[in-house]
Amino acid sequence: MVQARWRTAGGALLRVVVVWAVSTLTLLALAGILPDFQLQSDDGDSITRTAVTAAWGAGVFGLLSALVWPLAVRALLLVPALVLGFLAFFLNGSLLLFALWLIPDGRGEAAPENAVVVAAVMSAVASATSTALAVRDDNAYRSRLYRLAGRRRAKSPAIGPASPPGTVFLQLDGVGHRVLRDAVAGGVMPTVAAWLATTHRLTSWRTDWSSQTGASQLAILHGTNHDVPAFRWYEKDTGRLMVSNRPACAAELQRRAIERTGDGGLLTLDGASRGNLFSGGADQLALVLSVSARRGRRNRSRAGYVAYFRDPANAVRTALSFLAEVGREIGESTRSRIRGDRPRVGRGGLYPFIRAFATVVERDVVVAAVMGDMLAGRTAVYADLVGYDEVAHHSGPHGQDALKVLERLDRSLASIAKVAEHAPRPYRVVLLSDHGQSPGETFESAYGLTLRDLVRAGCGLPAPRRARHAPSGAEARGALRSAVHLPVEEGREERPARTSDPIVLASGNLGLISFPDVRYRMSREEIDRRHPALLRTLAGHPGIGFLLVRSERHGSVVLGPDGFETPVDDLTDDGPLAAFGPGAADAVRRTDSFPHAADIMVNSAYDPRTGTVHAFEEQIGSHGGLGGEQSEAFLLFPRTVSAPVEDGDRLVGAEAVHRVLRRWLRESQGPQVPVQEVPSRPQPEEAFPVADRVAPDKRG
Repeated sequence: MVQARWRTAGGALLRVVVVWAVSTLTLLALAGILPDFQLQSDDGDSITRTAVTAAWGAGVFGLLSALVWPLAVRALLLVPALVLGFLAFFLNGSLLLFALWLIPDGRGEAAPENAVVVAAVMSAVASATSTALAVRDDNAYRSRLYRLAGRRRAKSPAIGPASPPGTVFLQLDGVGHRVLRDAVAGGVMPTVAAWLATTHRLTSWRTDWSSQTGASQLAILHGTNHDVPAFRWYEKDTGRLMVSNRPACAAELQRRAIERTGDGGLLTLDGASRGNLFSGGADQLALVLSVSARRGRRNRSRAGYVAYFRDPANAVRTALSFLAEVGREIGESTRSRIRGDRPRVGRGGLYPFIRAFATVVERDVVVAAVMGDMLAGRTAVYADLVGYDEVAHHSGPHGQDALKVLERLDRSLASIAKVAEHAPRPYRVVLLSDHGQSPGETFESAYGLTLRDLVRAGCGLPAPRRARHAPSGAEARGALRSAVHLPVEEGREERPARTSDPIVLASGNLGLISFPDVRYRMSREEIDRRHPALLRTLAGHPGIGFLLVRSERHGSVVLGPDGFETPVDDLTDDGPLAAFGPGAADAVRRTDSFPHAADIMVNSAYDPRTGTVHAFEEQIGSHGGLGGEQSEAFLLFPRTVSAPVEDGDRLVGAEAVHRVLRRWLRESQGPQVPVQEVPSRPQPEEAFPVADRVAPDKRG
């Protein structure tokens, strides 16, 4: 035992010496390259004296980085997370200037701009060297992972290699079943390919009519998405506009789900929720939207980001990757315009920064949180990685830009799998998506007017002179607003005036039309009396697939081109909705039963030959309605668990996915999700507590 301790201590001392030596050589090299950075007196020094000066500077800088940096970053908890990432450069540079000032006889000197560069390079080199040395030593590598990920609790004595396996659920937001299969076959995702060849199986599952993260993740984590007709909808009883990823709305949706099911969610016992819209009943939360609107000191912090950025190497790597991603997006969008690619949507303004935030910053922070959960031996973890969904909206679900994001996500999966080898208990990884994306030209681009314009024309109302694009986008925009401390202000958009003018909302290729001055769901007959041409105009438009509207004579009916009209109760999969795939009729029937279904539910046209739809938002890869790949999500699971469904059956609906995931947790003797448990209040945690105000809405 004593000999082993001496061996460990000796190995640690050797690593410190090697990192110090490499840092010293790096400092000498930078002094020779940068004009305003020197390690000599004005009269010049011998090589030996210069080397000693460099060693002194490297040692002091390393010590300051280890001791002062974590304290300084923690003191900046209230600084916006994105600002903190870039502030890290200047903080790091200040530490270097201070280290040079401590060198005897004033031999160290650097211009402030050079200090930032030197500090960044030094941190990166020291981190790379330390990692390379630790990889060969399991104990050292495990210790380094704990430091980088942020260990949050001592390992329970009951947790060990013989413990029941923990489960990590990783959601690849917006990745459809076909996209995943093509990426595996094309060599884009070698980690997933290796899992499929050895330890995992793959199946698809069909989403509900509302094929979007709000509805799917609410059901997956909390067991129900009842009365969630779309991403955004108008509630006549409260006069409120609900948007799935606004903090207050997400909190209300989670409250309703818990009230309906009677339990806290999938992660109620010893669970962690990372980067999600909803908590799933977890005690350990980071960057979770549904709790971000709560007030209090803990929720005002950005500790989820701080835990990651407190390592200067993390800050340097992520910030540089962020800038590289911004440049990559600008270059890719410029080439797309030059080539004249079609379809195409605008990719200027803030979008390059939103994309970089989703594909770099948010990914890195969430992955680090998951690693920390595994090293802490947590029983169940659910995390959402949103990068692909954001890029696919603007570049298309099968574009090269989106595939590059999948390639980088695959490397993150490999890192998580590597950490599992050093976790205190075995882990099973379940990979899944919440929906897919369907490609296609936008409704406005194809037909020269928005859905709102078409509705107003059908109502005989004047169309606005200037086009007003429907808000669109993905979860990343809201998360970015949180990172730069942009709050959501309640206003007229959240509580529209009760006028006779229709409210027209878009959720991908699903549109919702409501008349706010009528307190109940209007019938077809009432709409025809008020606006005789509206339903006929909508149903006969080539860009519209079908309408759902309540009828006084037939209950509810589906209307479509060429005057077809079918009562909802008579819908079958081989009827007028046959082109939208098996299960479409049941999905429409279920949504029709929701209390907050819109007066008119509109689904865009779908071309089964090309797989394209027409989004009512500014998206060439969209989801939210019926038609094509958006309804085909995937579930990739270990071969050691039971099959999701019996042979020959189909996994349909996010609520069914919840039941499967809960069954798998019980099979591993993990957390038993109680039927009548009231969810506990999330407790503070050391490294990754809740960040506040995550998202106002998908695109502002």
